[in-house]
Amino acid sequence: MSESAPRLADHDLAALVDEWLTWDAAAVLLHVTPAKVRTMVRDHQLAAAVPTPGRPPMVPALFIDDEGLPVKGLPGLLTVMHDNGFDDRECIAWIFLDADLPGRPIDALRENRGSEVKRRAQALAI
Repeated sequence: MSESAPRLADHDLAALVDEWLTWDAAAVLLHVTPAKVRTMVRDHQLAAAVPTPGRPPMVPALFIDDEGLPVKGLPGLLTVMHDNGFDDRECIAWIFLDADLPGRPIDALRENRGSEVKRRAQALAI
């Protein structure tokens, strides 16, 4: 990463992510309790961050698919990124940035093109 590029943690998540869900709203879509959403975030099945100061931690809506499950490939991607020292805020920024892939990593995950996203995430650690 060049010196002039902002660090992942410095990106404005509210500008990158169009729709955020409270843990209660995520729980409804996932058909689980808010406590289970908290566990899913802790276990890297989902990621959450504070999109703007003064707000509670929230989950990007695009992390949940139309069947009410975490998007295919997301838990594995989050695990790879966390294993390489990234926190949830940095993971969310990277997943929603239009960097090297054609489109954003979240779009590739939602289109079932997760293996390329995972390879790129693994390369971040090098």
